[in-house]
Amino acid sequence: MLDETDEIHPLFAGAPQSTEFKKLRKRIVRMTREAIDQYGMVEPTAQGAPKPKWLVCLSGGKDSYTLLAVLHELQWRGLLPVELLACNLDQGQPNFPATVLPEFLEKMGVPHRIEYQDTYSIVMDKVPAGRTFCALCSRLRRGNLYRIAREEGCSAVVLGHHRDDILETFFMNLFHGGRLATMPPKLVNEEGDLFVYRPLAHVAESDCERFATAMNYPIIPCDLCGSQDGLQRQQVKAILDGWEANSPGRRQVMFRALMNARPSHLLDPKLFDFAGLMRNVEGTEQEQF
Repeated sequence: MLDETDEIHPLFAGAPQSTEFKKLRKRIVRMTREAIDQYGMVEPTAQGAPKPKWLVCLSGGKDSYTLLAVLHELQWRGLLPVELLACNLDQGQPNFPATVLPEFLEKMGVPHRIEYQDTYSIVMDKVPAGRTFCALCSRLRRGNLYRIAREEGCSAVVLGHHRDDILETFFMNLFHGGRLATMPPKLVNEEGDLFVYRPLAHVAESDCERFATAMNYPIIPCDLCGSQDGLQRQQVKAILDGWEANSPGRRQVMFRALMNARPSHLLDPKLFDFAGLMRNVEGTEQEQF
């Protein structure tokens, strides 16, 4: 698919020509397209109606750059019939390089919106010393992104969470939340008016890192939460890294398990009617006493 034409989207300009990179690129594009199709992320529209519009959230990290590039690749080749609007929410973090993303998006010809909201000051004021910032920071960010999506007429907020994010969230809920749950590839927000999509759901974090590094995208680290030690997610990531090192491919096996749930072999009576489960005794002989 990717080699049928010499035309490329500007986001892929200067891409390495090595066989290894081409395989990486094809794998990421294929897995993203599979997730979009498998979870029904493209809404059906009536003939003549405008295309759905997606707000593609861009943090400046490796995952969001990979998401942005792959979605534009699919759109460029006529495989994703949606309108894409990139969005970066500048949360007022100290030393955030505010010019990097606008300049990058302008250079690449990507439609975008840059929004400034000082949620950093709110987080620093509300979170007690020694506690992690992630939960409040995430809520404030998500609320602003929903608002922006509505203002821009978008039907979906699109996030760059990948396979490893989904696995880590599952184990965080398992170890600390007492529930079997994770980030779904597709959901509707609490207000019911917006979809939330994760098209990179099948893509490994290592592939995102290799891709963004090879493309030399201007990565912006998250210094707010990345500077905190002992976060639950970092602990879970270390556990998964250890399992993967001892048994390569373990992450993918665990991810497949999330796609192969068997409610009758778990313990939640809300998902399976254990009380109503009956034996089939028809045709069997009665036990003699």
